[in-house]
Amino acid sequence: MEVKIIKENKKRFLDILLLADEQESMIDRYLERGEMFALYDGDLKSVCVVTREDEETCELKNLATYPKYQGMGYGSLLVKHIFGYYKNKYKIMMVGTGDSPITVPFYMKLGFTFSHRLKNFILDNYDHPVYENGIQLFDAVYLKKEL
Repeated sequence: MEVKIIKENKKRFLDILLLADEQESMIDRYLERGEMFALYDGDLKSVCVVTREDEETCELKNLATYPKYQGMGYGSLLVKHIFGYYKNKYKIMMVGTGDSPITVPFYMKLGFTFSHRLKNFILDNYDHPVYENGIQLFDAVYLKKEL
């Protein structure tokens, strides 16, 4: 298994990035200013993008794993890798996600705790309704972890 930092031509990963953030214009807001990581185990399994928010805080903006590899631990391994990568650079890592009964517990299992909620963030920022596991998402939930 290998994690690579992607510095150029990040849009070539758009197909997998859209699995976690399904509107390209939203990805465009952070992709070039963020650091991108790709986890390979033979072929590409997972990617993530992390941005600098201030001197002490970074934010995990996108974490995606191809569907055929979901549930195999690749996303968790990638997040744990970036915890180590950023632990001496930032004090806090944030992650914002839809208020999903699948995604929020995933991040909490990795040590994130509730920070705050942005009411109607998805309704106000996406040009279409967003669903996860058949449930429409309205709010963004922000979680934080001390590094």
